[in-house]
Amino acid sequence: MSFTTEKKRLYLLTWATAGLVGLALVSSLLAGCVTQMAPAATATPTRTTAPTDTPPPTFTPTPLPPSETPTPAFTPTPSPLPENVNPLTGEVVDDVSALERVPVAIKISNWPGRYVRPQAGLNSADIIYEHYNEGWFGTRFTTIFLGQSPEKVGPVRSGRIIDLELPAIYKAVFACSGFSNGVLALMKDSDLYPDQVVSESLPQTLAPSPFYRDRSRDVPLEHTMYTSPARVRDWAAEHGMNGRQELGGMLFSIEPPEGGVPATTIAIPWNHLEAEWRYDESSGQYLRWSDGTPHRDALTGEQLNVTNVVLLYVPQWNTDIVEDPHSGALSIRWALWDSNRAVILRDGVQIEAFWQRWERSDMLTLTDEEGDPIPLKPGSTFFEVLPAQEEHWIDVTIQ
Repeated sequence: MSFTTEKKRLYLLTWATAGLVGLALVSSLLAGCVTQMAPAATATPTRTTAPTDTPPPTFTPTPLPPSETPTPAFTPTPSPLPENVNPLTGEVVDDVSALERVPVAIKISNWPGRYVRPQAGLNSADIIYEHYNEGWFGTRFTTIFLGQSPEKVGPVRSGRIIDLELPAIYKAVFACSGFSNGVLALMKDSDLYPDQVVSESLPQTLAPSPFYRDRSRDVPLEHTMYTSPARVRDWAAEHGMNGRQELGGMLFSIEPPEGGVPATTIAIPWNHLEAEWRYDESSGQYLRWSDGTPHRDALTGEQLNVTNVVLLYVPQWNTDIVEDPHSGALSIRWALWDSNRAVILRDGVQIEAFWQRWERSDMLTLTDEEGDPIPLKPGSTFFEVLPAQEEHWIDVTIQ
């Protein structure tokens, strides 16, 4: 089914509307901050102020009609998983020592496909986030590793503003090739710096460098950087980041929740990239196609596959940071806090949900309308970070 404008208006969080509310927004902007004001009859969650390490937006949000969807209440963290269960996948591990290490987040390029695919190490990630590049075209990945440690991951590319949030959620050390000047300033002003982020844009903390160049392919230089979780952890150990982290909050069950609607294909027409997931009943996995071609892992040749696909509808907008000086494309801000609509796909069914994250260190969790946690299937999860605003809306087709 295709998500129509009517459904957008039913599920998305409420931005400020016209009239007195609009005047209030203008006043707030002049005062140096933005406060979302929802109509009194609406129960949708109020968007909190941005974390202290990330300044509030300097723009007027695109107005959207009020949502009629009930607001999920705050839900306590589920009970901790057993010590031998990977908290990011819900899977029992053979070697518990694999969980006694810090998670690693690595930025991987996904555009242009002719230079970067197949990437190395994707199928070993516990969690992958896909989001727009600057300029609202193509996509980039942030990969989270804990249970497995592939020998090679990449090509590694530069970080984006969303990477101020993801390492905080997963208590991960973040590795990327670099940052634009504006994003670098935000990163250096965040709680991730200097011991939770490694990049060639931070030469003062780079040693021992976890990065290396692989020039075996005929591609531009920017697509030749690689690393591995082990290399990043070696760097992290030198900076005092090691050992098991507190990663409670995700919920898993082998059996799917009741009420799911059959859905075996997900088509996402990103600008300049056609992504598709197809459910393979024999393996219980979702297989990835990019631009009509099976998306493979360079290490194994296997098609990219995950156990869960989750659509996250996240408010996002242009900042005043120039990400690409050649095109003038601006960096995007992702409001990956508070709550908004989500769609969970597991076991060949889709389940309507909400994502929630109320504090900076909170795990991103998934709930129903009553605020009760919705479990994922044990295994890897791929989060598609989709724009919540109509201006950059993507008509995802689920069948």
